[in-house]
Amino acid sequence: MFLVVTATEQEMRPIAKRLAGQAGWLPLVAGVGCLESALHLSRFLAGHHEPLQGIINCGVAGAFVGAGPGLLDLCLADHETQADVGVWLGDGIVDFETIELPIHFPLAGPLLDRARQVFAHHGLPTWTGPFVSVLAVSGTLARGEARRLRYQAICENMEGAAVARVAQAFQLPCLELRVVSNMVEDRDLSSWQLAAAIERAAESLALLLPALRP
Repeated sequence: MFLVVTATEQEMRPIAKRLAGQAGWLPLVAGVGCLESALHLSRFLAGHHEPLQGIINCGVAGAFVGAGPGLLDLCLADHETQADVGVWLGDGIVDFETIELPIHFPLAGPLLDRARQVFAHHGLPTWTGPFVSVLAVSGTLARGEARRLRYQAICENMEGAAVARVAQAFQLPCLELRVVSNMVEDRDLSSWQLAAAIERAAESLALLLPALRP
């Protein structure tokens, strides 16, 4: 049994439609942003006593210009970072000098390897690399470039690090699967493909999930 986590009902609806009648998964809409995701996911797991094979975090993301992925590309995280933690000095963020905080969460492992194998078998191209989770999405190309360079990341989202951290605390494998809805550039909503990205994420998950069940 896998727990499928999305940030919004909008992202969960096509997943539920495509997986209707299929066993082996549970849905959880955990909310937008790391605080809501951490709260609702932790509360669910604390009250759920049946064994879980892992958590699949599914949704959309903004891809950094020059990092590789483009619109509607499928991306898998091998690492998550809670970005924007540190000291703001006006021209960027630097790490705390005296405090070490857990902000980096590896996601490489058998679940990621299996997902890549399944997608490759079906001829579905994927990008794999570091993701960053942010409190405020990047609304300018310059802000996105700063985050890309600081973390060597391919895309940004608002919940992945929280889901990865909670999964780590509950000793559950975690897979993060996202489809690019927009490029991280000077904000222009007319260029976004949010609805198409949500549908493609659901389609990709529906292809993957049966291959993950024992």
